[in-house]
Amino acid sequence: MQCDCWAGSVRLAILATIGLRVASGVGLAADPDINEILSWKPAQRDVVFDIPDAKTVPQCKVAVVREGKSSGYVATGPQGQIIRRFMDTNGDGSVDQWSYFHQGIEVYRDIDSTADKKTNIDQSRWLNYGGTRWGVDQNSDGRIDYWKVLSAEEASREAIRAMVSQDIAILKPLLVTAEDLAVLDIDSAIQKKILDSVADAAVKLRKGLTNSKVINAKTTWLRFDASTPSVIPADAGRSSKDLVVYENAMAIVQTGDNTGLVQIGELVRVGDVWKLTGIPQPIENNQGMIVATGLLMQPDMTGSPTASAASTAGVTPELQKLYEQLQEIDKRLPGPTATRKDHERFNIDRADLIENICRAVKSAEDYATWTRQLADHIAITVQIGTFPEGLARLTALESEVKKSAGPMSELLAYVMYRRLNTHFTTELQKADTTKRQQIQADWMKELEEFVKTFPKADESADAAFQIAMNHEFAGNIDDAIKWYKQVALKWPKTEKGQSAAGALHRLELKGKEINLGGPRLGGGQVSLNAFKGKVVVVQFWATWCKTCTEDLPQLKALYQEFRGKPFEIVGVNLDETADTQSIQAYLTQHGVPWTQIVQQQGQRGPIATGLGLVSLPTMLLIDQKGVVVNRGAAVADLKTEVPELLGIKKKDTVKPAGGTK
Repeated sequence: MQCDCWAGSVRLAILATIGLRVASGVGLAADPDINEILSWKPAQRDVVFDIPDAKTVPQCKVAVVREGKSSGYVATGPQGQIIRRFMDTNGDGSVDQWSYFHQGIEVYRDIDSTADKKTNIDQSRWLNYGGTRWGVDQNSDGRIDYWKVLSAEEASREAIRAMVSQDIAILKPLLVTAEDLAVLDIDSAIQKKILDSVADAAVKLRKGLTNSKVINAKTTWLRFDASTPSVIPADAGRSSKDLVVYENAMAIVQTGDNTGLVQIGELVRVGDVWKLTGIPQPIENNQGMIVATGLLMQPDMTGSPTASAASTAGVTPELQKLYEQLQEIDKRLPGPTATRKDHERFNIDRADLIENICRAVKSAEDYATWTRQLADHIAITVQIGTFPEGLARLTALESEVKKSAGPMSELLAYVMYRRLNTHFTTELQKADTTKRQQIQADWMKELEEFVKTFPKADESADAAFQIAMNHEFAGNIDDAIKWYKQVALKWPKTEKGQSAAGALHRLELKGKEINLGGPRLGGGQVSLNAFKGKVVVVQFWATWCKTCTEDLPQLKALYQEFRGKPFEIVGVNLDETADTQSIQAYLTQHGVPWTQIVQQQGQRGPIATGLGLVSLPTMLLIDQKGVVVNRGAAVADLKTEVPELLGIKKKDTVKPAGGTK
């Protein structure tokens, strides 16, 4: 479960005392009270860690440990798993490292690196399940001042957190600085542009969120979306060093039942940290376009005499004029009050300009860069209805790329995949229910042909996963398993590969026991092993899932009907970032009485990934022996199968309160 930041000199004094006891050897026979240990919380809010239920705290233990010069206390939970480790690592008599665990694995660590015998946490690390983040809090106020390690995915997640809370203090450590650009040795003219792009961050952030329908206080981050990172070689004139960048990254977010896009923009790797070179912006429904915010992957548009010769080489007067025109048109982005016709005209004009740039550039690298941008621009604006005839433009672009880059090129795979998805989406939007099945079947054939044609393309991992999901939804389990295996074997380190491996595990669960557990809403741990001897329904759900809410009345009736029998329901909440108060408020509102596991990393967390959950709700039905008898149960299945497992004949079934025959 996610916990709030802690603060207070009393707790600091308590923990400092514990550290002194351990280091000095005083009082080792008398372990500190487990409640003292458990009263401590991580310095940062965004942490999922184990908190024992109040009833099981007496079963927890604290032991003294010594490892060379290090000494401290290790707390274990009711099942003997490690839940806390507080250590004095330098032997100076003061605790300087606080570790928190989830399912027996360390997920987070606070560090006092000052060695001044004062408890001042100045570093925080997320580990294993928790991710890769390593932040520094210079003044020990509980806020990250800069990052030592930060992946591109986690940078986008932090950016969304900053936008949701409108907290500039979260955003600032994500933005590239003059010091970063100096380390990268970026060309001075480009440095100025980038620093101008991130200047006045608070004002730009607030302006971008004014009247936004994509971002509000309840918005959650779903996933990072970008093509593979690119290398800008040192001899391209941008820097004396090779640069690694994401050209134009996006974040997919959830607000209620709706998903939306946020343009994270260009990211550049500075050591072990990915930094933003611009302010993230929501892509509003009536805006319908993505502006190229990056400066590193763009050819020099200024023609400035201070730019290096390498950076301006090949930039003809015609091309320079096109660059300047694109800059001007991007300044005329229609606002929220503009009409649809205004947006359509803007998107067409912008596509025309980028298309002309594609024809005018001299190098294959520049051609690929601008072509990807053109494909993304057309695909997104077509799908949200602000680019009439855009699909025909995308099809024509695909034909052009096939001729210029070749029929097996990575660039063709990039453009073709976006054309396939755009065509499918638009056809589905305008079709009636009688035609949708055929559209789905045609799309499946196109995806299969795509994977066959481009077996090594990054887009093929997503295409193959889509095929597997569609087979699963259609009940073609053997075909689903075949495609999930392909994704898991060919792309094992990708998000799709890991989800595919989890889906294979889930599809093979029937007839097997499942080992599932996690933090209980309200504190403590839940393990399905504790429910052996009962028939158990496990419901994976989220507050934003409309079908999950619609199922609740029937699930509550089922729960009431078999109350007193060896029967239980266990919920597993997969909200991405919702706080426990919001989840509890939802459960109270809908009168949900059963046990809840909270997995707040959502569908990217270890539980969801380990089972390859591709849609919500998903329900498992488990018999009294702990064996899965139905791995994809619907409410209608439960009404029949639960009484059978309980050995209750239909005529013996207890009527729900107030029900009629």
